[in-house]
Amino acid sequence: MPNTTELIAHVDRCGGAAVVTSLFAEGFTRHEVRAALATGALERPRRGWVVTGGADPALRRAVAVGGRITCVSAAERLGLWVREHDELHLSVAANASRFDRDGLRVHWGAAPMPTAADAVLDPIVNVLFHVAACLVRWEALAIWESALRRGLVDDAVLARIEWGAVAAREMAALAGYLSDSGIETRFIELMRRLAVDVQQQVWLDGHPVDGLIGRRLVVQIDGFAHHQASDRRRDLAADARLALRGYTVLRFDYYQLLFQADQVIDTVAMAIAQGLHR
Repeated sequence: MPNTTELIAHVDRCGGAAVVTSLFAEGFTRHEVRAALATGALERPRRGWVVTGGADPALRRAVAVGGRITCVSAAERLGLWVREHDELHLSVAANASRFDRDGLRVHWGAAPMPTAADAVLDPIVNVLFHVAACLVRWEALAIWESALRRGLVDDAVLARIEWGAVAAREMAALAGYLSDSGIETRFIELMRRLAVDVQQQVWLDGHPVDGLIGRRLVVQIDGFAHHQASDRRRDLAADARLALRGYTVLRFDYYQLLFQADQVIDTVAMAIAQGLHR
């Protein structure tokens, strides 16, 4: 019985999936591949491909369809900021057909970066391209900025890519490093509707604030996980110190920014109308 341990380890290093011919090129034999398939250590979801027995369902589905994980599904795997989503996003060739689309969001567009035939995860540039085309602007921008913050891409490089699509070109022009989270990106997008300039990560009272409008209107954003009592007490103390220094502090949370956007816009607009930013 051949020892298939190294074969399985190699497929794991490939991300859990591999083209069979690539295994032969690495020196593994047909006998070893057959043995691993017989024991269930490897599985064959598509002709010419194998995945490890413990491969996650998204990877297995991508191989079975002949596509690559992309858009928000890939962004989530890369640790980027994404909202919850149910569908698996796959990019496929323009002539792909005869596959079950149930539970899938299929991306047919030609992305700018060529990919290897054995790739099962889109490169970050193509992920961002599909994100720009698929999502509403603020959500796409949040993912682009998350990729910048994590160092997966560089804005100077993005600016030189021939995107071939208006949405991606717009994202490349807008995306920056200053928003600490996707929800801060959402606030900046809301303020663009009012043509209000927001300075981000300005240091006041020895600490950075999420946003400063004019000279005196401070905006702080509480993320989804911002719920500890100690966090709340710390923020109240910081808000009080800023108030004593003549600043007005508006604080919005995750729910307000996602589901009560008009209320957030009206609140900021009223504060500006009252001159609280001066």
